[in-house]
Order: sequence, then C-alpha cells, then structure tokens
Amino acid sequence: MAKKIRKVVFPVGGLGTRFLPATKSMPKEMLPVVDKPLIHYAFEEAQAADIEQFIFVTGRNKNAINNHFDHSYELQSILSEANKHRELETTKNWLPDPGCVMFIRQQEPLGLGHAIWCARHVIGDEPFAVILADDLVLADTPCLKQMVDAYSEIEGSNLLGVVDVPREKTKSYGILDVQSDDGRLASAKGLVEKPAPENAPSTLSIIGRYILQPSIFKYLEKQQRGAGGEIQLTDAINASLAETPIYGLRFQGKRFDCGERVGFVEANLAFALANPEMHERVVGFLKDYVGVK
Repeated sequence: MAKKIRKVVFPVGGLGTRFLPATKSMPKEMLPVVDKPLIHYAFEEAQAADIEQFIFVTGRNKNAINNHFDHSYELQSILSEANKHRELETTKNWLPDPGCVMFIRQQEPLGLGHAIWCARHVIGDEPFAVILADDLVLADTPCLKQMVDAYSEIEGSNLLGVVDVPREKTKSYGILDVQSDDGRLASAKGLVEKPAPENAPSTLSIIGRYILQPSIFKYLEKQQRGAGGEIQLTDAINASLAETPIYGLRFQGKRFDCGERVGFVEANLAFALANPEMHERVVGFLKDYVGVK
C-alpha cells in the first residue's frame, strides 16, 4: 500500500520581478485569476488531493499570504451585519483547520531547491508534494490529485508533472531525458535544465508539480549552486537518480504559465470562460475586441 502523501510545500518566496510594479508591495502569488489569488487555487488543488499539512516557504513582504489563510474578523463582522452570506462564506468556509498551516521564512531567494530544503524539518522522513502557484492548471480532476493517484503505481519514485512543449521552447524549461514512455507515464534517465532546442533530449517539460522522496534533502543539503547561481531542484533530483527513479506524468488538463504576463492574461480568460456565470458575457466582449460578427 502506497504511503499517503500528507504534506505539501508551497515555495512562495520569489520576488515576482516580471510583474513589477504590481508586485512591489503585493506577493505575486496573491495576483487574482478572476476572483481568487493564485495561491488560493494551489491550496484548493492540494486540498482536493487529500493533503493534510500545508507548508508555505515565504520571504519578506509576503504577509498578505499569511493573512489570506487566516480569519478576517472585522470583514466577517461587517459582511454578517449586512446579511451578505454568500460573500461571508467566501472569506472563511474554506479555511484549513488550526495547526494545519505552517510558514517558514526562506530569508534569501536562493532558488527552488533552497526553498524546499528550508522545509526539511517539517517534512521529516516521508514523501511530500510541491506546488508552484505560478503554474495554474485547469482540469476536471485537479492536477495534484492525478499525481497522487499515479504515485500509487510507482511508490518510492520522484514523480514530476510534465507537458509536451514545442521544441523551440525547451530552452525555457527543465526537460526530461526519457528512457521509456507509455504516453501517460514516462520513465526518465535524467533531467536537463533549459537545453537548447537542438540539444534537448525530448520535449517533455517539467511544470511546478512534484511528488518527492525525503532523500532529496541529503542532496539539497550540499547547497551546490547551479544555473543562475541558485540551488536547483533539478540538480538534486538528477543526483538522486541512482537510488530514486524519476517519472513524469502527462496529466489531463491545461497548464497556464502565470509567471509571465501573457500566460497570466490567458489564465484569466480561460477561467472566466469556464465559469457559467461569466461565460456568455466574456464571449461577447471577446468577439467585440477581435471583430467577430
């Protein structure tokens, strides 16, 4: 029986420089897609995968994230007095149970690998999930739920969410060096960070979804700097390959790169169109903008 994935790490300490000046005083993870911040979608996805403990690795100026996952008593009182019950529900009914949310300060933005290493004492000796809020997935079955289900087939491995990208875009992503592939699960013999298109071993790109073994920490512990002078998670996963197999899961759904502006705009449109209350009006104004009769 597969060991249950109980914990998730949300690395939210980045600076969000591609969205300045919006992120000068507001965390990029709090940027809204329709009516929820990015981190809220990530949290809901983890809840849908039956995660029990939610670990946020934060940095300076990230207090808005802490506050989002707490009661807002003044706002709730005002909404209650005004009989705005629907709005009141959106402020508190989804909150996690006390003691299930933890915040860890990263202190220095030294890369994804470093952020995950900062959570080592809370994770302990059990497999865990990682969600990057920048990567938003629209799916009938939440992406992490699909991964948890797939993990039961390959327990003890590191499992990465992957999508096929055009070959000319491999230089922007971590790419799987595929050993075997059944069209759903791909076994990898390594990862290559941002290879040139002509050198890319495949077009299977890693997105911000991981299920990792706790043994990853002994490789992150070495604090070795990789691309960009940062401690790269892909380097640690590669280093652990001798003892921990790597698989990539082609999940069902559409991924949006909300770490860049066009992807963020596309996500807002896609999620608005998926909302029955908004669909017709959004289609109407889109037709106006593109000149469709």
